[in-house]
Amino acid sequence: MKFDNILSEVNGFGKFQIKLILIQILSRVTLPCHFLLNNFIAAVPAHRCNISALDDGGIFRNLTLEQKLSVSIPAEQDGTLSSCQMFQQLQYQNLSGSTKNSSENIFTVQCQNGWVYDNSTFKSTLATEWDLVCSRKGINKATATVFFIGVMFGAPLFGFLSDRFGRRPLLLVSYLSSLMFAVLSTFSTSDVMFAILRFFTGMSLAGISIISMVLSIEWFSIEHRTFSGVIISLDWTLGNWILVGIAYCVNEWRMLILAVTSPLILSLIAWRWLPESARWLMARGRADAAHHYIMQCAEMNNRSACMATITPRTLLESAETETETEDKKYNFVDLFRTPNIRKLSICSGILGYGVAFIYYGISLNITGFGLNLYLTQFIFAFIEMPMKIGLYFFLDKVGRGPGQIWAMLLTGLCLFINLFVAKDKWIIRSVVAVLGKALSEASFTIMILFTTELYPTVVRQNGVGYTSFVTRLGASLSPLIMLLEDVWHLLPEVTYCAVAVGSGLVALLLPETLNTRLPEFIEDIEKPRVKSTRKKEIQ
Repeated sequence: MKFDNILSEVNGFGKFQIKLILIQILSRVTLPCHFLLNNFIAAVPAHRCNISALDDGGIFRNLTLEQKLSVSIPAEQDGTLSSCQMFQQLQYQNLSGSTKNSSENIFTVQCQNGWVYDNSTFKSTLATEWDLVCSRKGINKATATVFFIGVMFGAPLFGFLSDRFGRRPLLLVSYLSSLMFAVLSTFSTSDVMFAILRFFTGMSLAGISIISMVLSIEWFSIEHRTFSGVIISLDWTLGNWILVGIAYCVNEWRMLILAVTSPLILSLIAWRWLPESARWLMARGRADAAHHYIMQCAEMNNRSACMATITPRTLLESAETETETEDKKYNFVDLFRTPNIRKLSICSGILGYGVAFIYYGISLNITGFGLNLYLTQFIFAFIEMPMKIGLYFFLDKVGRGPGQIWAMLLTGLCLFINLFVAKDKWIIRSVVAVLGKALSEASFTIMILFTTELYPTVVRQNGVGYTSFVTRLGASLSPLIMLLEDVWHLLPEVTYCAVAVGSGLVALLLPETLNTRLPEFIEDIEKPRVKSTRKKEIQ
């Protein structure tokens, strides 16, 4: 457990750590672009039945478009044309404004000849490409679910592999596979082909998501871990802004995917300057390689003199690796072998599920607030910056546990309030929704930092991968919850609210990690943690 002392000696927050963050920004900004991409590529523009094929051999061909619509498509209660229904027989009496219909003429049927879409906002989306509307709207929602299922399976896979083979090589694999599958998805010729390729894109991006966060935090000293967790989360905010800007300029879904994936090309180039985690190397008994990277850190941070007496052998001894066998192989099962880490794994899994379930429930359903789609997305992204700045000071003084609990409970409160706000009061609904979005983003930021600090180094990627697995399970189910509005229009909001409150209370069972050393081995979880003070050297 002495690695933190060494890291403090070589400066746990200097030019070396800044370089590490800047390199990983290139890949991390693509995460929100892909995770929230369905807001744009799966957008459903205004649509109606295609009536161009209707011609009864009578006067239909001589009617104006407005007249053709009035005799072929029924109107909704608000006066708009039905999106999914058309008259079984043409209703010519509607031309005179007559409301008298014979019983055999009032029947409606599903659209028989496809749909006509409003292309004023989007040139093409998944919905317009493959007619994923009306009875097929569930397939449109499912494209987001399939993507998150891919992330769900990719998280434990990359977690296991990066704990076994290292953070750095698996990041390269993530970069290459994410780029390949994202580009291939733009050549999809059917919704099934697209869903399959999005599954593998999500699986690949999961590696970037969990490995980059762990690699960064493992290079920061105790007193700077809160700052590192928050500053790294700003990559998500930056990516959110980039997504809004690119989506506004690129309104064709294939080109949009290519545009938001392009930063990964720069990530591949910058990968050569990315260091391996010295903390992981020491935990694996590879003291020579750890010494190499620690020397790099010391030189870049102008602390070379501090390393004069430190050799690979002293590193090995300071890490107390003699208590562990170098050949020890850790896996997912180790997260549940002993009582304390079992409790930690179960609770962090429930928490992660709830946080993602709520966050994506809000983020992927940004219509219905009376605002333009792009404006709503921009406001949701904009509110994240001041929230995260305030969050840093809160976490640094109060702690992760209280922050996690209150963020989730207050998110649930915002969802509860909007249950009673009428749809036409869009200003109030928008304000409450933006506040709920900010709080859900705060809970996500805390959860990522919290779970990264909870797990020991030897299984940290396994632990974060497992937590990410159940987190993405929540994310994958979240879009489908909106389909429950067909059962009861308030059922989705009630479900989100209940999950927010329940998972927030589970956070009470997790130990506080503020100002504590990162555990190195599972044995460190099974005994009381050592609390550090910033004015004294850690013993």
